[in-house]
Amino acid sequence: MTQSRTLRVDYDKTTKVVYVVGTEININLNRSAPPATKSFSVKCSPKVQCSVSHQPKLSSYLSPIKLDEGSTVLITMSCASEEENDSKLSIWYYGEDKSILGKALLHLTAVEISLDVDADRDGVVEKNNPNKGTWKWGPKGHGAILLVNCDSEWRYAKTLDSEQNFISTDSDLKDMSLMVLRTKGPAKLPEGYKLTMHISQGDAESIRVFMVKSSGNYLKKHYPMMLNSGVLTREVPYVGGSEEVHFYVEGRRFPDKDFNGLISINLSLLEPINQALPETPIFTDKVVFRVAPWIMTPNTLEPIEVFVCSTSDNKKFLQGMRNLVGGSGYKLKICHEYVNRGDRWMQDELEFGYVDAPHHHFPVVLDSPRDRELNNFPYNVLLGPDFGYVTRVPHRRDVSSMDSFGNLEVSPPVTVNGKEYPLGRIIIGVAFPTATKGRNMTKVVQDFLWAQTVQEPVALFSDWLVVGHVDEFMTFVPAPDRKGFRLLLTSPDAGYKLFRGLQRDGHGKAKLFDGLHDEKPVTVDEILDDENLEAENNYVQSCVDWNRDVLKRELGLDDEDIIDLPILFKMAEDEGVLRAMPYYPDMVNMIVLGKNLGIPKPFGPKVNGHCALEAEMCRLMDGLGLKCTFIDDFAAYHKLLGEVHCGSNVRRKAFEFKWWNVEM
Repeated sequence: MTQSRTLRVDYDKTTKVVYVVGTEININLNRSAPPATKSFSVKCSPKVQCSVSHQPKLSSYLSPIKLDEGSTVLITMSCASEEENDSKLSIWYYGEDKSILGKALLHLTAVEISLDVDADRDGVVEKNNPNKGTWKWGPKGHGAILLVNCDSEWRYAKTLDSEQNFISTDSDLKDMSLMVLRTKGPAKLPEGYKLTMHISQGDAESIRVFMVKSSGNYLKKHYPMMLNSGVLTREVPYVGGSEEVHFYVEGRRFPDKDFNGLISINLSLLEPINQALPETPIFTDKVVFRVAPWIMTPNTLEPIEVFVCSTSDNKKFLQGMRNLVGGSGYKLKICHEYVNRGDRWMQDELEFGYVDAPHHHFPVVLDSPRDRELNNFPYNVLLGPDFGYVTRVPHRRDVSSMDSFGNLEVSPPVTVNGKEYPLGRIIIGVAFPTATKGRNMTKVVQDFLWAQTVQEPVALFSDWLVVGHVDEFMTFVPAPDRKGFRLLLTSPDAGYKLFRGLQRDGHGKAKLFDGLHDEKPVTVDEILDDENLEAENNYVQSCVDWNRDVLKRELGLDDEDIIDLPILFKMAEDEGVLRAMPYYPDMVNMIVLGKNLGIPKPFGPKVNGHCALEAEMCRLMDGLGLKCTFIDDFAAYHKLLGEVHCGSNVRRKAFEFKWWNVEM
């Protein structure tokens, strides 16, 4: 819609007017006409286009026209002026006998002004996109995108770039979004006119705006800060001619409960009244950005590098991981004990994700609020150039085991009842809805995850476990058919079915944990004779089945998309509540590296020299073209209530699909 401006003029006076190309000036003739005026005429110079409301479109309005209550002159100009006041328009007022009662004269200076961003999301700041002031999701959508500048370019003291009050290096600019002020017209604005840029108080905590200025040497530039939480409005230069002024907009906050991710930047052309009064706006322009969300990556995306900890007692595990990762063709990054200080739970401390815009993307680590001995690793080791960092800090009393990020996963892309989730859905574990003393993921983390919008979370019941993490009973693996993946679920029913089959085939005396140091072997017969253990596993199966139904409903899965793994549990008292833990190493708690799976070695009953649990796992995965590698984590992880997945983490490639193309 064309921006319209009502202009007040006086007869027998000359009014100097600045006109912005693309707008329309309206002059209500009744308001400015001398008393007893009956008619009027209009004369204008060639660059000025005018028309009169309620009158036929004419090539000129030089002949008197009857004045009525709705008589309005509409003025436009198609191009910028070369000099100040180089166009003119006059309005003549006539009495009853066509006598001249007065004349209003306008001196017009036309300028082109536009504040521009990459509203069509192609990486180029186009000129005056009509959709630059709004946001729309989807492949046919529009609206500019802003990254949170949460990496660290600073070489001398590690700190988030968004916490510095300056731009430390030119490379920092790619983490920001370019915004261009384009003007055209005379070399300068008429005296007293000025351009200002402004943001709201509500947006000021989320962004900053820097301007590009030459330092005199054409090879060097500097970047003064123009707008921030302390400066909401500032005059910006009108450079005239056909020059541009470049600004860089920096995101400082991710979407969250109190911030929907949308911010606006406004530009105004101000007109002076007199020195004693404030200027008034005669033209405004607006651009809208959406801050890019933090996005998680599922197991089906290609790995880049694997992270594990080295401790004094995990040499077997570490060797197994070296063999798996190296053999799969990926990088292994080892966090040594002087950094991890004995904290081996790499999965629980952090979650890898990324941010993406048309002009740039980079990984961002989400640091969990668990804050144990590994708490400095994400900030001190991972944060750096083009590697961002974000965390959410709750009140310490709110933190529990549920806030470790083994309790945070994401599905592959799914379609649910016709609604597409092309980036998958985040999965978290919480207490059962009826629980009065249940543990939950802390609210500030849940609020953050929900606010990212594009991977709408699904809440599962995981408080039935001692540790309480969703990765203890589920994971996703790639598949060549159906939806491109399978959901793997722990299943005591599948475990009992396997053990009963072994007993039927005469292998009841086969032992679990055989040969393990400090671990008492137990036979298949003993497991099947233990009524209490069976009752406990019936309870576990009911908990898993509850989650199975939720996952089928929320991810649009069929039973054919789910594979049940033979895993048993046992109950233990935890803070006065009975909760479950794996009876033997929990094979679902695996690491997925393309078609290679690193699975906790279960130390199950051996039949003909082969572990029956490993054989069953290989049979189930072979059909998907997946290779199983079993890693001994028994002493260093399983006995401490964790497994391979808990002790590792994987940074993966970003989705090819662009988040802004999600249909909302």
